[in-house]
Amino acid sequence: MVKPDDGPIGIAAALVRSSFLVNAVYAESGREHGLTSQQGQLLCVLMARPYGMSELGATLRLAKSSLTGLVDRTERNGLVRREPDPHDTRAVRVSLTPRGGKLADEFYTETCRRIEELTSGLSQADRGTLAALLGRVVLENEVPAVFLEPGEGGASGAHGG
Repeated sequence: MVKPDDGPIGIAAALVRSSFLVNAVYAESGREHGLTSQQGQLLCVLMARPYGMSELGATLRLAKSSLTGLVDRTERNGLVRREPDPHDTRAVRVSLTPRGGKLADEFYTETCRRIEELTSGLSQADRGTLAALLGRVVLENEVPAVFLEPGEGGASGAHGG
């Protein structure tokens, strides 16, 4: 929240501070669902479809060893599974289990609600402007679709489990 003595915030500070704000919401929602932030990200990415390990690493921007550990831990919790890649017998794809799909939907829905709440003090027009401007920044910087818009495979249940 802006205090009167904070003064105007420049673009760099605004973006960095807003990323901290969103990350805090993400982490809190994850904790309440028994997930780490990275596991929450993994589940949200997999809501759209199964991914190959190399594609998943590129999307989540994780090194191969970090991704393998993340998938191992999430698989042990029964939330994802590895399956053979039908196009490459040497590769595997990662997909949500039915339990993982249900948890992903719950986590996604709650996280969306909390993030939407962050802008509750803005008018509908200002919210639209903010979304349009941030959307342009995301698209121009080719940020992977690590979190979908509601209805694009998120809480609609379009997942691989």
